[in-house]
Amino acid sequence: MRYFFILLFACFSLSGFAQRNIVDELQKNRVGKGQIVIKQDPKIAALLGQIYVKDGTSESKVLKARGYRVQVYAGNNSRVARNEANAIAEKIKMEFPEIPVYSYFQPPRWLCRVGDYRSIEEADAVMRRLKATGRYKEVSIVREQINIPLD
Repeated sequence: MRYFFILLFACFSLSGFAQRNIVDELQKNRVGKGQIVIKQDPKIAALLGQIYVKDGTSESKVLKARGYRVQVYAGNNSRVARNEANAIAEKIKMEFPEIPVYSYFQPPRWLCRVGDYRSIEEADAVMRRLKATGRYKEVSIVREQINIPLD
């Protein structure tokens, strides 16, 4: 069993899934651009968000941090709720293509949430736009981990 965990750790660390925070990214040595050295308490680094490389075709980097999203749908754990969450997500993508849409299962229910907002004021503005259409009735602001693009 111990060897399994060692092998698992080695696979993740060698495969590029290692997480870095923004301070590590800033201190990376770039040819011709100088070098930044940040000295800080390790507790501060622990509070910062982590950088991930998105899966898929694009190699854009995002910072995972605490922020706000607008919840447009919350159902139960049925297939009907899944279909409704995905249908609402598609509707929003077509109506508001500039807003990122997230449809996923968070036990015990299916959710559809939109946006990646650092402040509650930004989320409130989008919530008002969604409510103004008259098609989205259960709209509310939720605090959640968001994606902040770095590229």
